[in-house]
Amino acid sequence: LALVVALEAQPPPPGAVIASLLGTAVAVALAELYSELVGFETIRHRKARAAELRHLGADIAAVAFGIAFPALFFLLAAVGSLNTETAFTVAKWTGLVLIGVYGFAGARLSGAGLATSLIQAAAVALIGAALIALKSIVH
Repeated sequence: LALVVALEAQPPPPGAVIASLLGTAVAVALAELYSELVGFETIRHRKARAAELRHLGADIAAVAFGIAFPALFFLLAAVGSLNTETAFTVAKWTGLVLIGVYGFAGARLSGAGLATSLIQAAAVALIGAALIALKSIVH
């Protein structure tokens, strides 16, 4: 969401946005993998096994998906189905919803009840909304 908001200030062509989002997804996924492996090996004093690596990979894939997802809207802009301004708008708001969904899912997976999960989802969505609002005020 932060990357989409930052790029919107001086929008590059849709292809450049797609490349930026996909490149960021790969970079963040690799950084997350490295961080998780260092943490795993530090705590357990051993290398991760194949099943543990698969579990880490699933978590990292979710992060990469969240980053890369808005590229879909810029692909639609690149082929002429959306204009670039609309792609930015849809990417921002679906990103905000996705952040809320991740907040909700994270809370539920940690054992939180429905009300607590909804509060956590709202809290992280408000952070994303604050980013969008700040961008609107500054630009």
